[in-house]
Order: sequence, then structure tokens, then C-alpha cells
Amino acid sequence: MGKRAAADEPLLLPEFSGGHGGGGGASVSGAVFNLSTSIIGAGIMSIPAAMRVLGVAPTLVLIAAVAVLSDVSVEFMLRYTGWACGPPSYAGVMGDAFGRAGAAALNVFVAFTTAGTLVVYLIIIGDVMSGTAGAGEEHAGVLGELFGARWWTEREFVMLVTAVVVLLPLVLLRRVDSLRFTSAVSILLAAVFMLITMGIAVYTILSGTAKMPRMLPDFSRLSSPFELFTAVPVIVVAFTFHFNVHPIRAELSKTSDMKSAVRISLVLCSVIYAAVGFFGFLLFGDATMPDVLANFDRSSGSGVPQALNDAARLSYALHLVLVFPLLHYSLRVNVDELLFPGRRPLATDTRRFVALTAALMAALYVLAIAIPSIWTLFQYTGSTFAVCISLIFPGAIVLRDVHGIAKRKDKAMAATMIILAVITSSIAIASNIMTSISGDAKGVRAVAS
Repeated sequence: MGKRAAADEPLLLPEFSGGHGGGGGASVSGAVFNLSTSIIGAGIMSIPAAMRVLGVAPTLVLIAAVAVLSDVSVEFMLRYTGWACGPPSYAGVMGDAFGRAGAAALNVFVAFTTAGTLVVYLIIIGDVMSGTAGAGEEHAGVLGELFGARWWTEREFVMLVTAVVVLLPLVLLRRVDSLRFTSAVSILLAAVFMLITMGIAVYTILSGTAKMPRMLPDFSRLSSPFELFTAVPVIVVAFTFHFNVHPIRAELSKTSDMKSAVRISLVLCSVIYAAVGFFGFLLFGDATMPDVLANFDRSSGSGVPQALNDAARLSYALHLVLVFPLLHYSLRVNVDELLFPGRRPLATDTRRFVALTAALMAALYVLAIAIPSIWTLFQYTGSTFAVCISLIFPGAIVLRDVHGIAKRKDKAMAATMIILAVITSSIAIASNIMTSISGDAKGVRAVAS
């Protein structure tokens, strides 16, 4: 009986996540928790910085617009899932429309997107525990505040211990059931962070120390109007969850409930994004850092205890720890499909499973040390891989329409999604490159002088 129960327990891999008929028995509320966990990750930390660039009103409009486009793109994916000849997965739908090359392209883009996001998770954890530097300011970490500068409070060591002692045991879990409570806890921690931020902001307003944040962009602070487009990829990354839609859908008792679960999750996450963005920007204004958690290294307002600031930072760092294994499993599966196509399921090959997991964790750690800024990473991954996964690929599936089920308005919407994605991403990439070149040139002139 024990062996039978263990065999029936769902594996943390798509090959065992369900079939075309679904029937996993999960509730809509459970799907909402899992979807919201997939959506709310490190992207929330850069929403206040996006408001610093765009102003409050345009950022709120952009959040709503990207949420609507995400809902449309997921609806496209789910509609074609029922007609696809391959497995009920995003890669299966892409393979049905564009063959093996389409499925492989999705695997590559999901691997790069999830890897980039996981690197950001490690960077943020390093910011919280060991501090960061930016705009000429040093922002202390929690360990530095408590114990001062020590070799064991250095960023590299803290991130190594976190990766090996905390995260590695979690990502080695193979079964979805092993993580059944972490999604709910992670969303609760995100809500705790939001409420603490709101509480501190309200206190500063009542004490008269807060300034009303800018509603519109301040063009005098921008090197070019095109710099406004650099905030778009950040919001796109914040709503890139499409690669987890099918595994979560497979566990629902009624797969038709997935559309409702997606819409509830998008509304919930949009509200959280808007609240954190507004109150974070209200607290720190133009001093808001790309990782707003770094701004909580000192009292956010007159009379606010530093312990409250630390609680805000630690709550979200723990949230990322709980989200990490869910995202890592998507990375591991896609890399395995690329490197070992046609091999037996990863969950049944212990040597391959452990070796691949360890190699990926080592690579993520090295990248997190080499790339210190989450804003830079979000700009480039959002402009390339994330925008393809969330907007361009779903639109291309509809335009391809291999089963002849798309209506004229569907194709018009798909074409609009692709055009908007290509234009905004191209401008953002060009602006990022020009800013980098300009920054390098200023650095060379400063050294020469």
C-alpha cells in the first residue's frame, strides 16, 4: 500500500504532471496560489524603480496593460492545447505549430529566462544579507548591521552558504506534493512585505516626512526619452509565468477552471505590484534603487524602528527562497530536454538528476557573483527571452493557426501583441546599449583626467 501511494504521488516533472484529461484533483484556490507564486518573484522589487523612471500613472497603466496581454496570451495557449497532437504543454503546443524547432526554441528561451530570474533571486538574497552599493551609496545588509564587517558576512560567502545549505536541499525534492504548502506561505510572505511597506509609508505620511511621488516622468533626469522604454521589459518579466501554466492546469480537477484561476491570479498580483510600487516609490523617491529591498538598510522614516525595515527585507528574502525550487524545476526540465532528448524521465535517473541539479546551482551562483545589478539583468532578459515567451510565441501560434480555429479578431490581437513586443523591446535594447556605451565613455574620461 505504501509503495502504491508513493508511485501515485505526482512527480515534480512535466512527464508525470497529468494527461490531456487533467483530473489531478487540485482546487481553483490551489491553482491561484501556485500561479501567483509563479508570477510574483523578484520582479516586484524593481516595480518602484520602474515608477522612478516612468512616474506613477504610466507605470500603473503599463502593469494593467501587460496583465491584460498576459491573460490573452495564456488564453491562446490553452485554446490550442486542446487541439495539439503532442503533450499538453507549452512546448507541445509550440511543437505542434512549428515542429521540433519550435519546441526546442521554447526550451532554450524558458531555460534562459528561468536562469536569469533565479540569478536575480540570489542577487537579492545577497543584497538583503550582505548589502549592496549603487549611485555612490553603500547599503548595509542585515548581517553587516548586526555583526559588522566579517569574512563570513561577505556577499560571496553568504550566497554560497545560502545556495548549498538552504536552496540545494529544496531543489533536490522531486515531487510536487513536497512543495504543497510553500506556495501559500510564499504568497503570505509577499503580502507581509507589502503590508509592512504600506505601514511604513502611511506612518511617514502622517508624520509629514513623506513627499508625494511623481505621477509623470521627469524628463530632466533622463538621458533620452527612449530611456522610458527600459521599464517595459521589467514589467514584462514580472508577468512571465507561462511555462508553469500547463503543469498547474494538469493538477486541476476541472481543467476548464484554469482561465478563472489565471484571471484571479493576474488581478491579485497586479494589485500587489501596484501597491508595492507606489508605496516603495513614495518612501524613497528618486533614491529608489533597482532592488528596493536595498533601500531598507536604514530607517525609512522618522521614528520607524530598524527592526521593521529588517522584517520587510527578510520576509521577502524568505519568499524568494520558497519560490526558488518551483522555478528551478522548470529550468532543470528544459535544460534536460535540450541536453538529453529521448532519454528516460529525469525523475527516474538519480545520477542525471543530481548531477544536473548541482551543475545548474553552481552556474547560477557564479552568474550571481558576476552580475551585481538586477535592473541590468531584467532589462536584457525582459527585452529578449521573456517577451518571446509571454507575447511573441503565443501570438505566433495563433498566426500560424495550424488547426484553423483562430478568428479574425484573434489574429489581429496576435499581430498587435507581436508588433508591440518587437517595437518596445527593440527600443529598450538600443537604449540599454547606448546607456552602457555612454557610461563606459564617461568612465574612461574620468580615468584619463
